[in-house]
Amino acid sequence: MLVQCEAGLVSVTGTPEQPVKAGIPAADIAAAMYAFSGVLAALLRRGTTGLGGPVEVSMLEALGEWMGHPLHHGMHGGEAPARTGVAHAVISPYDAYPTADGGQVLLSVQNDREWRRLAGQVLRRPELADDPAFATNTARTDNRAKTDAVVAEALGAMSAPEAIAALDTAGIACARLNTVADVAAHPQLAARSRWREIGSPAGPLRAMLPPITMPGGADPLMGPVPALGEHTDALLHGLGMTDVQVSALRRDGVVA
Repeated sequence: MLVQCEAGLVSVTGTPEQPVKAGIPAADIAAAMYAFSGVLAALLRRGTTGLGGPVEVSMLEALGEWMGHPLHHGMHGGEAPARTGVAHAVISPYDAYPTADGGQVLLSVQNDREWRRLAGQVLRRPELADDPAFATNTARTDNRAKTDAVVAEALGAMSAPEAIAALDTAGIACARLNTVADVAAHPQLAARSRWREIGSPAGPLRAMLPPITMPGGADPLMGPVPALGEHTDALLHGLGMTDVQVSALRRDGVVA
């Protein structure tokens, strides 16, 4: 959270009234991914030049890289993008809209051709395609409240699956506002066989395969979650400690 604040991520995330941190440890993950790619780059350099690491990664610099769009928008455009929840500061319609079954569907119209398809095939308001108040993204953004109102009216008469189907047919980018439980049951993850069962001290658990897939290769190793202290002796011996030293650490309560 502290690095998210220092890197400015919190200032551009949330609603106009309330900045919020990301719901995942974004700075930690950003630094870890750059460490991962840095190690691969060092291995490649060692293989081609004989010179490897070291590899240094800063959490602030990693998240600063991810802040590229709002950072450069603020540096070169005069001001940082406003916080807009799940909406977009300069694109409309681009938001989450409630459906008749209590769900929410997000859609994004990226250009005026898509708006014409949305107006005619989903909103059933083809006249809006050429209406000066809606025909261009600039006009729709200037009239964001009216744009959101006509989209919300149309989607509010459909269930979430009906809205997704209509948007898919019209070629409009869309998504459900899924919960964690929805993601755990996501049909795409099931269709791609991304789940594996692993052991743990609490019994069998479902765990997701790493996202890098190399067709023709074996699945990544996914061993059981170890019990507390299960590998302590092996790790300490790997660091060069003797049985006597390990026993002394255990006796003194330094390790479990």
